[in-house]
Amino acid sequence: MKIEHFALQVADPIAMAEWYVKYLGCTLARAGGEPAHMRFIKDSAGAVMVELYRNPKVGVPDYAAMDPLLLHLAFLSDNPVADRDRLVAAGARVVEDLVITPLGDQLIMLRDPWHVALQLIKRAAPMLR
Repeated sequence: MKIEHFALQVADPIAMAEWYVKYLGCTLARAGGEPAHMRFIKDSAGAVMVELYRNPKVGVPDYAAMDPLLLHLAFLSDNPVADRDRLVAAGARVVEDLVITPLGDQLIMLRDPWHVALQLIKRAAPMLR
């Protein structure tokens, strides 16, 4: 089976989806209105989809208090340092700056303006086609 999407309960799905489209190259696949204002966004390749919504039946997780190792969205980057600087200028903040793993992968951990952890990654050897 193929994964269709991953969902995140967030404080402001409309603004968050707009930010991901503008700064991370995502595209809007579907949008809904009241009460959840769900937004389905696809990555730049159209291969991965994330649902952002705010369902009033449950609270929004405290992403700011959550260690990024528990939950993060990872985006492939040809230049993690340049993308870090661009995203920080757009409201993200650095959690852990450039780390190079023993396998040669380059990693930077950020938080978007809604405190969801974002990892920028440049793999030494690509793992996906």
